[in-house]
Amino acid sequence: MSIFYFCFDKLSHADVDADPKTLDIIDQHAQYTLQTYGRPSVVFTHGKGSYLYDVGHREYLDFTAGIAVNALGHSDLEVARVLFDQAKQVVHLSNLYYNVPAGELAEQLIEATVASGAFKATKVFFSNSGTEANEGALKFARKVAKVSQEQQQQQDSKKFGVVSFSNAFHGRSMGALSATPNPKYQKPFLPLVPGFVHAPYNDVEAVDQYVKEDTCAVIVEPLQGEGGINIATYEFLKKLRARCDQVGAMLIYDEIQCGLGRTGKLWAHQNYPADCVPDMLTMAKPLANGFPIGAIMITDKVAEKIVIGDHGTTFGGNPLGCAVASSVFRRINTPEFLENVNKNGLHFREQLDSISSPLIKQVRSQGLILGLEFKVDPAPLVTMARERGLLIITAANNTIRFVPPLNIAKGEIDQGIKILKEAIMAFEDRTLNVEA
Repeated sequence: MSIFYFCFDKLSHADVDADPKTLDIIDQHAQYTLQTYGRPSVVFTHGKGSYLYDVGHREYLDFTAGIAVNALGHSDLEVARVLFDQAKQVVHLSNLYYNVPAGELAEQLIEATVASGAFKATKVFFSNSGTEANEGALKFARKVAKVSQEQQQQQDSKKFGVVSFSNAFHGRSMGALSATPNPKYQKPFLPLVPGFVHAPYNDVEAVDQYVKEDTCAVIVEPLQGEGGINIATYEFLKKLRARCDQVGAMLIYDEIQCGLGRTGKLWAHQNYPADCVPDMLTMAKPLANGFPIGAIMITDKVAEKIVIGDHGTTFGGNPLGCAVASSVFRRINTPEFLENVNKNGLHFREQLDSISSPLIKQVRSQGLILGLEFKVDPAPLVTMARERGLLIITAANNTIRFVPPLNIAKGEIDQGIKILKEAIMAFEDRTLNVEA
């Protein structure tokens, strides 16, 4: 691409064109909300399917889906109908009482998981988010270890260690943060929770060194999203399963971003043989297509150690969230839907592979979670794509992450790739000219 094209490229969604209403809303946020995210000068008002619309009525193709949340796209009519119908009945009861939607959703999750050939889950605990789900799973693992040690009459046990992995992301609360070895996230909040160690991801040889007799839990993403779209090897997960069995630790799979159809399977760990299944699995993001809900699925080995009073939540498992999640899960968990994810994932991958640029290092993908790794920091590309009408996000320090709605159309993928190519050409011109 020429320098002339870069300089005079007409940007259809330029940030500098933000209208007064947009700026007023941004000023309102700056005055009254705590700023913990660096946001562009865009305010979205509504969406439809794979598209979002801002205050200025500009249309954006969304390859982020609320960070892998809106699996069925924006403003899905069936989701809206279920929300409306359930809200007319009852919204919240607290966990002092039973409710119908929570029981139905729990049954769906367990029965579908077992039927799919994934791990043999028997019980579910509902939370409000993925971070809460991970916190609960870590608590459960420590309780399992404590009970097991007491049964062996080891009252002064030090079996409370937790192993997580390089480039992992498990959440921002203190326990989940302690399992997220990113100095940018951890340093402001030191000291962290004791007992957490971080091992190299996909390093089979290092497993025995880090997972020891004092380890109560290993938490790992079968596919790292925030960490750069890194896919676990079968040998790595198999070794983790075997080592956890050897030392009596619980293996937790964090499938918050990679589960629920994102990889073309109901659960990401179904892409591996059955000898590396977990003891617990956490989920959240797409479960209710944007309505806040998370969950932990556990096996009997865990469930039999947890008793009334060990854990709790005020809002988790509320009727409204569970009703929506039940409807969303029913639609995702069909052979046709998952096959379409695989088909469109392959098409998306082929389109990314076709992009030629000296700045691109490699493509990694599984289903509709894809990463385009660059040799330089691609953060400016996010802005360049957005100013042309395409929403994308980064992962780690060198990768562009694509997590579009799972029901995205092939034509929408092609439209987005066309915009992406234009943005990459501009990014390439700017980067190479600066280096020159």
